[in-house]
This record gives sequence, structure tokens and C-alpha cells, in this order.
Amino acid sequence: MKRSCVVGKCVVWKKLFHPKNRKLWLTIFVLALLVVDAYAQTGGDGKKGIQEAETRVKSYFDVGTQLVYGIGSVAGLVGAVKVYNKWNQGDQDTSKVAASWFGSCIFLVVVATVLRAFFL
Repeated sequence: MKRSCVVGKCVVWKKLFHPKNRKLWLTIFVLALLVVDAYAQTGGDGKKGIQEAETRVKSYFDVGTQLVYGIGSVAGLVGAVKVYNKWNQGDQDTSKVAASWFGSCIFLVVVATVLRAFFL
């Protein structure tokens, strides 16, 4: 099987640069320009950008931890009211609801504490 592929006569080459594929090549060209532009804006100093991102994440982390504690407290209050209502109605599954409520509150507190210790 003889295979000769001259640049202008190759089937793959013709399919690749077919007029239908102009949008593909234009998209690739624009993405390449965006990458070059992003690299030029940073001045090639990726370390500085990573350090800036790290400081921003750390500054938001305290607020996020407090938010998780706030969500935990609201969930705790709602769960306490739910357990109180079931207990006053004489439902048999009050202990199951109380255990799940207590477990979810503990989970939120532990997750916030572990994430804070892990990332900071």
C-alpha cells in the first residue's frame, strides 16, 4: 500500500482546513490570544498571583467559618423546636429526631473547626 501525502493533496489536511472549520480555527486563535494576554498581564509572575489568591481566600475564610457557625445555630434552634413539638405531642420517634438534630449540629461545628484548622 503506497502512501504519499503532499501537503496540498492530503485528505486529512483538506478536512482540517476545510471552510466549514473556520469557526473552529477562529475559536482556537482567540483562545490562544486570551492566554497570551493573560500571561502578559501577569508579567509571567504566576507566584505573585497565587500568593494574592491565597491571601484573599484566607481573608474570606474567617467570615465563612462564622457563617457555618450561624447556620449551625439556626439549624439547632429549628431542630430544638421540632423535637419539643414532637415530645409534647407524644410521638414515639422523638429520640430519633433528637439524635439526628444533635448529630447535625455537632457535624456542622466539627466541619467548621476542622476546615479552619486544615486551611489556616
